[in-house]
Amino acid sequence: MIDSLTAIPVLRDVDGFVDLGSGGGFPGIPLAAALPVERVALVDSVGKKAAFLAAAVEVAGLSPRVGVAAARAEELASETRHRERWPAVTARAVGSLAELIELAFPLLAVGGRLVAWKRGDIAAELLAARRALDALGGGLIDEEPVRVTGLAGHRLVVVTKRGRTSPAYPRDPATRRRQPW
Repeated sequence: MIDSLTAIPVLRDVDGFVDLGSGGGFPGIPLAAALPVERVALVDSVGKKAAFLAAAVEVAGLSPRVGVAAARAEELASETRHRERWPAVTARAVGSLAELIELAFPLLAVGGRLVAWKRGDIAAELLAARRALDALGGGLIDEEPVRVTGLAGHRLVVVTKRGRTSPAYPRDPATRRRQPW
């Protein structure tokens, strides 16, 4: 759980975020509890995981401002109420950085940030991520080292969106597999 909270300094000034691949509730639930955000969407495509998240949100007393969606990011991105409306997207253990950019940027408002938890050597991921970034609206990639005992080698990769994203994105999962970045 402590690694979830390492994003607090990066997200302190946002009024809401989408957590993609929320699964067991990390990092979304700890961040929703710790930050004074107005709205949070926990997203997982697996119905049983979404049901668990809804129960955890209710028990934690977060339900007035935290919602749960049993959906894929591609589905949310096709909805007007989500498309380019969120100030931040978080994701931990969801996929490569390039794939996360493709899934997150259609949800992010211009100026919004994707925060991804990564560890180890991500040089190859960063190269692919820059190609995705150019196609999806441009932006900046920053790496924030995590300075917590026991989390050596962990970092937050913060990708800031600079322009609009074409309605052609995100591509469906099969296309992303056939044509990776």
